[in-house]
Amino acid sequence: MSESTRRDVLRLGPAVMAWPWLAAMQAGCTSQTDAVAGGDDGPADGPSAGTGQKPDTGASMKVHYLEIVSTEVDAVCASYAAMLGVTFGGPDPVLGNARTAALSGGGLVGVRAPLRATETAVVRPYFLVDDLDAAVAAAAAAGAEVAIASMELPGRGRIAVFLQGGAEHGLWEIADTAG
Repeated sequence: MSESTRRDVLRLGPAVMAWPWLAAMQAGCTSQTDAVAGGDDGPADGPSAGTGQKPDTGASMKVHYLEIVSTEVDAVCASYAAMLGVTFGGPDPVLGNARTAALSGGGLVGVRAPLRATETAVVRPYFLVDDLDAAVAAAAAAGAEVAIASMELPGRGRIAVFLQGGAEHGLWEIADTAG
């Protein structure tokens, strides 16, 4: 590998690290209740035979917001624009001055700089939930460390962040626009 190619890979590190998350954006995940611990409750023949999982009930996860924290916001946005043909908007103060682009499922990817000196680069998915408080309680009951129990984002809803398995995870409840 040439020295200039090596520098380009290192410079694009945050963007390259986030690439698997972008590829997984539309991938469906079955709910925890679909997973069967130690055995196969599925039919003897059919799509779940021998997999240790019950048949798909249609439950899925939706990433509403993918947050990328980087010290090189413009470089990361330029990389995604060049690779994927997306356009990033200007800084959004409600999202920590993240520059955002649309995801195909209706969500957003946001790239922002660290908000404090101790914040490190991270790729954090925020999963859409109907009831933030119940989802946070379920995460805590499953052994997660709740970092932010609830935070209002004016006009956008509420979010929470928890730590589990060495990774940061987010939850997002959309603002009630009916009231």
